[in-house]
Amino acid sequence: MTGEFMSVENFATLVLLGSFFTMILLRFPIAYAVGLSTVFCLLAQGQALVTMPQQMVKGIWSFSLMAVPFFITMGVLMGTGGISDKLIALANSLVGWMRGGLAMVNIVASYFFGGISGSASADTASLGSILIPMMVDQGYDADFSTAVTITSSCEGLLVPPSHNMVIYATTAGGVSVGALFMAGYLPGALLAISLMVGSYIISVKRNYPKGEPFSLANFFRQLFHSFWALAAVLIVVVGVVGGVFTATESAAIAVVYSLFVSVFIYRGLNWRGVWKTLDTCIETLAIVLILIATSAAFGYCLTTLHVPAKAAALITTVSQNPVVIALLLNLILLVLGCIMDMAPIILIATPILLPVAQSIGISTVQFGIMVILNCGIGLLTPPVGAVLFIGSAVAKLPMEKVVKATLPFYLCMLITLILLTFVPAISLWLPALFGYSM
Repeated sequence: MTGEFMSVENFATLVLLGSFFTMILLRFPIAYAVGLSTVFCLLAQGQALVTMPQQMVKGIWSFSLMAVPFFITMGVLMGTGGISDKLIALANSLVGWMRGGLAMVNIVASYFFGGISGSASADTASLGSILIPMMVDQGYDADFSTAVTITSSCEGLLVPPSHNMVIYATTAGGVSVGALFMAGYLPGALLAISLMVGSYIISVKRNYPKGEPFSLANFFRQLFHSFWALAAVLIVVVGVVGGVFTATESAAIAVVYSLFVSVFIYRGLNWRGVWKTLDTCIETLAIVLILIATSAAFGYCLTTLHVPAKAAALITTVSQNPVVIALLLNLILLVLGCIMDMAPIILIATPILLPVAQSIGISTVQFGIMVILNCGIGLLTPPVGAVLFIGSAVAKLPMEKVVKATLPFYLCMLITLILLTFVPAISLWLPALFGYSM
């Protein structure tokens, strides 16, 4: 065959994407799938393979990306440093009086904890190991308790500081990390409210118990005990938004602060525990950085093959209606979330889909929040939902049972996603208030 379809460019595109998705379906480790498909593409184009390591080094040679290991370290230190109990007590003093009070506590505690760890997995493992048994002891169904825990953990992806936002900002190019941080607060709160409404309806139907009546004195007492933990978020967000220091500098300061609080104030860690924690950080960071490096080379191939422009043209052939295109973008991200982890979706899908989103008037910041939430939903869906697996393991329940109990909460999350897609002010009001341009 001859013609445009069999041109070198189209053949290389077919090799790149075809081999990548084939390896994903064959359950290759994602870094290998990204790296090998890039090598195959370079060979198909006749390019020198030295391009691969060059692009990998270029991908991680970024001052902004230095914030990622610091935020990961901060989250692990605070997550293992004895703050979980204090945040749960604070949340209980605030919303525990409602019907299904412990479910509400779970959701609000995730909002607080997510602002410290920035990780849905850490949230599920840390809070879930405490709250799921506590909820079961008080008469809540185990599958419901697990479903609340895993879905509310996604709030931590939206509430700053989030290392995934830093990865998106670097991938999208020219996006302010501070603007993304400010943009995450209201969507995170909206997700929490949506999940609370869903939990309340189920709690009333199943007659789950209420907690103790609200006490203002108890709330301020628990707020005082949690001050040192919550201050970590203030250091990062206020410092970045106020222009005192960059996201990378704030992350480094937050690590030192988290170490001090965990060891000397809350005393949840000793020095032996600190070294163990750093081992965990290095393992996590190695996974993240190899993904960023290989995805940079993959992105280089996408750019040289003009895949973003072709994808935009293909999507617009389906419909010219901005509403349909926006829904299609969400659908693509949701499907990717079922077969890929969060970081590679951000790294690979952003260069392809962002130009399409901008063409229908979705700003870079708003699209970033959409990507993060879509990826969060993907963390809860089989077959590769990491948070779903962690929740099932913590609760010692079959994954199928947890998925069934999570169905109403999927609906809550999808409603939140639709609102974020078609009501830009939810994401953009706070950044605009603080003077960020979108």
